[in-house]
Amino acid sequence: MSSTKPVEQLERVVIRFAGDSGDGMQLTGDRFTSETAVFGNDLATLPDFPAEIRAPAGSLPGVSGFQLHFADHDILTPGDQPSVLVAMNPAALKVNIGDLVKGGTVIVNTDAFNDRNLQKAGYESNPLEDGSLEGFHVHPVALSSMTVEALKEVEGITSREAERSKNFFALGLMSWLYHRPMEGTLAFIESKFAQRPEIAEANTRAFKAGWNYGETSEDFAVSYEIAPAQLAPGTYRQVSGNTALTYGLVAASRLSGLPLFLGAYPITPASDVLEQLAQMKHFGVRTFQAEDEIAASGAALGAAFGGALGVTTSAGPGVVLKSETVGLAVTLELPLLIVDVQRAGPSTGMPTKPEQADLLMVLFGRNSESPVPVVAASTPAGCFHAAIEAARIAIKYRTPVFLLSDAYLANGSEPWLIPDVGELADISTEFATEPNDGDAFLPYRRDPETLARPWAIPGTPGLEHRIGGLEKADETGNVSYDPENHDLMTRLRAAKVAGIAADIPELEVDDPDGADTLVLGWGSTYGAIGAAARRVRAGGRTVATAHLRYLNPFPRNTGEVVRSYEKVLIPEMNLGQLRMLIRAQFLVDAAGYNKVRGRPFRAAELEDAITALVDS
Repeated sequence: MSSTKPVEQLERVVIRFAGDSGDGMQLTGDRFTSETAVFGNDLATLPDFPAEIRAPAGSLPGVSGFQLHFADHDILTPGDQPSVLVAMNPAALKVNIGDLVKGGTVIVNTDAFNDRNLQKAGYESNPLEDGSLEGFHVHPVALSSMTVEALKEVEGITSREAERSKNFFALGLMSWLYHRPMEGTLAFIESKFAQRPEIAEANTRAFKAGWNYGETSEDFAVSYEIAPAQLAPGTYRQVSGNTALTYGLVAASRLSGLPLFLGAYPITPASDVLEQLAQMKHFGVRTFQAEDEIAASGAALGAAFGGALGVTTSAGPGVVLKSETVGLAVTLELPLLIVDVQRAGPSTGMPTKPEQADLLMVLFGRNSESPVPVVAASTPAGCFHAAIEAARIAIKYRTPVFLLSDAYLANGSEPWLIPDVGELADISTEFATEPNDGDAFLPYRRDPETLARPWAIPGTPGLEHRIGGLEKADETGNVSYDPENHDLMTRLRAAKVAGIAADIPELEVDDPDGADTLVLGWGSTYGAIGAAARRVRAGGRTVATAHLRYLNPFPRNTGEVVRSYEKVLIPEMNLGQLRMLIRAQFLVDAAGYNKVRGRPFRAAELEDAITALVDS
């Protein structure tokens, strides 16, 4: 369908859909995002889930949101503030109106603004009538009643089911307003609700009714068009961090030639990985939903002992429970990949909100000297390659490896350039097949370059050896309480991990103008730091940026980089964990920008922090 109204060209838009957790805001946002990806815009999303399983309808804690930033150029974040807010009820308006840019557009479902819902949201008067929204362009739309009216001839659905289709009415209206394609959403409705054709018909009619309302209503005088972005050539798809991580684990299994075994216990926000891998048995994937986190990690380590790519996934509270098994993997010197999709804590904390405060835990949260490599993803799409790299290190060096993501990366999405499988690096390994000391097998005789021990599969004739958590004698692997041997083995395990620095890329610095200030980040702060640096440079100042994807060991030139700048700023969604490590290891007086709000950084706040440091 094409519009007969004037069309205004825009460079970018930030839209936030908000409503009750039962209003389908995540589905609405995801569909709008999918059509935006098909259209060819660059995009970034920020879903925001309520932590309560089922908060009371109309309450502030039950508000669910989905923010999408799309543009005709390369973007790095889901946007600091929405320019358009679609609010399905008073609670959604109250929770989100403070984030909307001044002069922004508000589309509200007027049917939900009754006395009961206003009271639940804590409004003393109706904001649609009391002048409190004068600074915004408000479009009152009777979403619920118009949806019910549009569906009154659909047989087989109740009035309640008809009213629930209002999210597709809103999606149709927004699709018209921003010239999103219709075909994909209509096909999606037909497929998703194939078992309930009456629901498919209702949602299709609601979607088209919303589109037609935009075209015919006098309240919407113009529609908007955002041209496709100029992206690198290739085939793209929209991908979330958890999906990219899932694909990366499957790719690592194929590239290594090892069957993938996942031992996991459901936990927000990591459960998606378990759920998606459970559907990939055709790739030889085996998933085990354990009775608890301890069993999940133990099963994954057992799978590694048996010659599989052993993976266990969790969030911070579950990783705590896995720590003893990780320590066992350290002393057994077997590959084990532990995925920590971080969330706000401590304890249960805010389980649906992002944080990056598990760094010190994964580095030091085990007894004794037990160093473990740590890899951190920095973008949703980047989770794919981060998973492959973490698996490569685990397999090559016979060590457990932590892969850090967080709720922002896990749930956020962006265009992903699907790689050429033939160009992905081979990470295959060889198992021990015969004795390595005459007729004897020494299970802890090490490769002179990597210091990795042989990987001997149980049942291989002639390779029988002792296994367990007690300290191993050098080379033989026999139980040893000898002081000198324990010191030697401790140092060998540490040297093996430290030596990985020679096998990873050096830290890259983006410094086009010869700055004296460096902004150093890790994890999901990548986008906000990059966007802030663009703004600072556009304002005439110079700043350098670097982003750590390897947190243990650090890239071999990290000390050289941080010491070469007069001022170093480290933004983190914690109270200064990387800053403490950089200060301790390199004696650099780095400054921190630290907030733990359960929200990603905004580019504007980092711009202010960088500017203040540059000008100091």
